[in-house]
Amino acid sequence: QVQLVESGGGLVQAGGSLRLSCAVSGRTFSSYGMGWFRQAPGKEREFVAAISWNGGNTYYADSVKGRFTISRDNAKNTVYLQMNSLKPEDTAVYYCAGETRPFGGLGVRPYEYLSWGQGTQVTVSS
Repeated sequence: QVQLVESGGGLVQAGGSLRLSCAVSGRTFSSYGMGWFRQAPGKEREFVAAISWNGGNTYYADSVKGRFTISRDNAKNTVYLQMNSLKPEDTAVYYCAGETRPFGGLGVRPYEYLSWGQGTQVTVSS
């Protein structure tokens, strides 16, 4: 059974930084692309960033490009999201997710991901 556990969320002032982590167990982590999504109250879940199975390729939503960095450590079965220059509009529950197919592309839609974590709250105060 695949498990994804996010950590690192919290309350931060605008302009601050946070690093989210997502530990994965129950599958061959290094064979799957990973993504981060977020969902604010009353809004749909939206794509934030994705990384390929080997870490060689990344893709970002325009709203976070240049501020967020996705990375992975396949030896630790962990994917990270470094968030800098945070804005109040970044406030949301952040979810990590594992792609459905191994060695796939950089999915940007939730249906391209099979496994999801429980989410971690990020709150950015103005």
